[in-house]
Amino acid sequence: MDYHNEKLKSLSVQLIQHPLYSQLRSLNAIRSFMEIHVFAVWDFMTLVKFLQRELTCVQIPWVPVGSPSTRRLINEIVWGEESDVDAQGNPISHFELYLKAMSDVGADTQPIKNFVSQIQKGVSWKDALTISKAPKAAVDFVTSTMECVEEGKVHVVAGVFTFGREDLIPDVFIELVRSLSQEAESGAATLLYYLERHIEVDGDTHGPMALQMIDELCGDDPARHQEAMDAACKALEARINLWDGIADELLPVQIVG
Repeated sequence: MDYHNEKLKSLSVQLIQHPLYSQLRSLNAIRSFMEIHVFAVWDFMTLVKFLQRELTCVQIPWVPVGSPSTRRLINEIVWGEESDVDAQGNPISHFELYLKAMSDVGADTQPIKNFVSQIQKGVSWKDALTISKAPKAAVDFVTSTMECVEEGKVHVVAGVFTFGREDLIPDVFIELVRSLSQEAESGAATLLYYLERHIEVDGDTHGPMALQMIDELCGDDPARHQEAMDAACKALEARINLWDGIADELLPVQIVG
């Protein structure tokens, strides 16, 4: 598989250099960012759990399934995302940690909580998005992810997971949050912990393992490789659209100050 695909590289550069980051100059702007971005934090777990279901054994009685290295990758990421610890050493998922970070900076958590609550009641994800009054940018992004998952092609989801996700927030944003966290009244310390913990837990081994996973899933089938790459590009385009939507929402915030 051509992991140096020019379109993929171009889309990644667009994300890293997106003008959104220059708009994140205040705590109000970060609150607005988080209120939309939290839906992407949530739907990442859908990708992970789909891959865990398809690439490991989650049935009784247990039998070994697939590649040991792929099982290790998925289970490590599930463990890190679903069962990490907060700054005090208490067990917590990264999604719940993000919600805490939102509360600490005064961001509105009600739409995402309403969304999750509806799903817990058995409401479809589409209806849950409508009922929760989720921001349009979040609705479009989650819809893109869920439609990919519902297509049910493991190699396609693996492509989205590998190239469309976790390394797309550049250092400039982390430096901004680090600066804010030093202000006693900002409440940004939990957000900084979340970002730094995410980087630490991901580590340097998951990237190569994810590429190996795609190779194993696609094998020698060029059509599968192409589908995985096309899905990766589509995921990056969806993320760019998400960033565009957040940037549009931030314009009034910048005007107000």
